[in-house]
Amino acid sequence: MRAWSALLLFSVSSLAFAADAYPTKPIRMILPVAPSGGSDITARAMNPKLIEYLGQQVIIDNRPGAGGTNGMVLAARAAPDGYTLIQSSIGPTAVNVTLEKNLPYDTLRDFTPIARGVSALNILVVHPSLPVKSVKDLIEHTKKNPTGLNYGSSGIGHADHLAAELFNSMIGVKMQHIAYKGGAPAMTALLGNNIHLIFSTVSTAISFIKANRIRAIAVTSAKRVSLFPDIPTVAEAGVPGFEIRLWYGLLAPAGTPPDIVTRWIAEVNRIMQSPEIQARLPNEGARFVPNTPEQFAAFVKSEIAKWAPVVKASGARVD
Repeated sequence: MRAWSALLLFSVSSLAFAADAYPTKPIRMILPVAPSGGSDITARAMNPKLIEYLGQQVIIDNRPGAGGTNGMVLAARAAPDGYTLIQSSIGPTAVNVTLEKNLPYDTLRDFTPIARGVSALNILVVHPSLPVKSVKDLIEHTKKNPTGLNYGSSGIGHADHLAAELFNSMIGVKMQHIAYKGGAPAMTALLGNNIHLIFSTVSTAISFIKANRIRAIAVTSAKRVSLFPDIPTVAEAGVPGFEIRLWYGLLAPAGTPPDIVTRWIAEVNRIMQSPEIQARLPNEGARFVPNTPEQFAAFVKSEIAKWAPVVKASGARVD
């Protein structure tokens, strides 16, 4: 009996020591998108502080493709030891549940929510050759050419895709969708005049807007933003009730120990409230959203319910 008690005490002590020592090796941060898009830019902005605070390398592992499914599956199947996490977003986390008939992961079952760190907006940008300078112009042009316009996105089910499909449904047209493996490849296509428009992330589009290489005509938030005070919202410019905001959140494989989740919450809050990040976020049309794992889990459930009818109405489907 004493031997078992001693063994149990040793085991508990060893686990406590291991938790206190975490992390003891590099951590992999999976991003289910291509480099240089909004999610990637946000993760890389946080990375130096993560390395500083955690005392270990945080290796960003971009795994684009299949609307984020590739990266999500990789994260779901990883060991729940705190050494693999994923920064996901609206599409892979919430929309794919409705979009994909045989989704190879279950968002609510296969992941431990950590925090929804960032909420951001999209901005409607067009190629300068398109003869539109406002949402009203775009609506008129689209109705005259109901199948002649196409739009790019960072992937099926991502926020830029949903924004365009919501726009389609609310004005009663059907622009053609061209999906890319991330926001950066979609932006490259727009710059090359291979597509007509994108509901882009601000972080991906802003340098090209400033260089006049693309034209910004509206933001997707409910109200105008200080970053673009002269650019109207889609709602006020001709589509009442239109609003969409994207978000990035941190998830770990299901079964990740609570103390490791707590450590990550603390570090994310610390980083996002640092002067460097606080100064940067508004310039990317983003803001920090402090929350708990329980609040994030509830939010994900609400997003799944919110976007299910939009996905179904769009007719988008991955079999």
